[in-house]
Parts: sequence; C-alpha cells; structure tokens
Amino acid sequence: MPPNIIDLHDPSRVDKTPDDVRVLLSGDFGQDEFIISKVELRLYTEDTDERLGVFSLITSFVDTDRGSVEMIYDEGFRGKNPLARAAEFLTSTIGISSLILRSIITLKERTRC
Repeated sequence: MPPNIIDLHDPSRVDKTPDDVRVLLSGDFGQDEFIISKVELRLYTEDTDERLGVFSLITSFVDTDRGSVEMIYDEGFRGKNPLARAAEFLTSTIGISSLILRSIITLKERTRC
C-alpha cells in the first residue's frame, strides 16, 4: 500500500475532516515518474482570537500512484476567505508546480522511490 505522509511537526493538527477543501487539479498526469491524480488545498480552522480573528492552517495535499503527501502551505490569522485567496494565488502563478515538486521530493525522501 502506498504511504500517506503527513509532513507536519504535529500531525494531530490534521487528524480531522478539513473545514474546507479546494481541488486545484484532478485527473492523471505524469511528473518525474509519478502519476499525480489530485492536488488540493485544505483549510483547518484552529482557534479564534477576539482581535485577530480565526487562526487558519492551510495544507497542500498531493495524491499520486506512489502515495500521498499533506504538508503545511500557510498558517496564521489570514482574515476572511483564506483558502479562496490561496487557491487563486496558486492558480494564477506557477505555484501548483512547486507544490507538486515539493511533494514528490518528500515522497522520494521518505520512501526512497
């Protein structure tokens, strides 16, 4: 069975259903001998401060034929609609490519693929 890697200092932060998910890419395509099937951003709201608002953890999730990787993309008090803003930024730049490559590197390092 392919590994499911949670690349966070404290994996328990994502051991629940995300509060919101944005699919950035879906469908099979190849990258560095991996078949990528899905790229998502996931939002986990963790805390609320009266003055600063909601503390958001945004992770990237990349699913491949050799396993999946979930890692921190951004975190902090990001105001309203942080997931939509992050997804818009990634899709309007070459950011998705960076997420995929970073995830593949993590899979290779952890599994020695």
